[in-house]
Amino acid sequence: MDAFSRMIVDAVDKVKNAVVKIDVYKKVNGKFKAAGSGSGFIFSSDGLIFTNSHVVHKADRIMVGLLNENEIEATLVGEDPDTDLAILKIYSDGYSVAKLGDASDLQIGQFVIAIGNPYGYQHTVTAGVVSALGRTLRTQSGRLVDNVIQSDAALNPGNSGGPLVDV
Repeated sequence: MDAFSRMIVDAVDKVKNAVVKIDVYKKVNGKFKAAGSGSGFIFSSDGLIFTNSHVVHKADRIMVGLLNENEIEATLVGEDPDTDLAILKIYSDGYSVAKLGDASDLQIGQFVIAIGNPYGYQHTVTAGVVSALGRTLRTQSGRLVDNVIQSDAALNPGNSGGPLVDV
């Protein structure tokens, strides 16, 4: 295997068990109906998960799928729609924890990897480079979020909430 591929494979191996699929449900006429899906990643040994607020906002039930195919109901700990961040909690084992990085160490042109669940395909990996740093992005509510990392790694519906990792 070439050196570039080995770097990507090694990075994915380190974080893949921390990446989760998130399915959300709304209650309609007393029954839960699928209302969307996204991604997230476990960042603490007590089962806390980062995702995007728009993935879980107003969900009546949140289910988290681990790489080992266990599906666990999650609790919404908190969310901030203005910054599009949310934290979930699961009570389970059999997962690993992703180590949070320091975005101030990133450089334009650096290789990065996105892992998520686009279109429901669990644990899809795409790679790209950091295209720009320090971007400002307007959220759906109109609020400006500063210091956004821009990457050319391919993302599709369902990738939201998944990690962007370096090699």
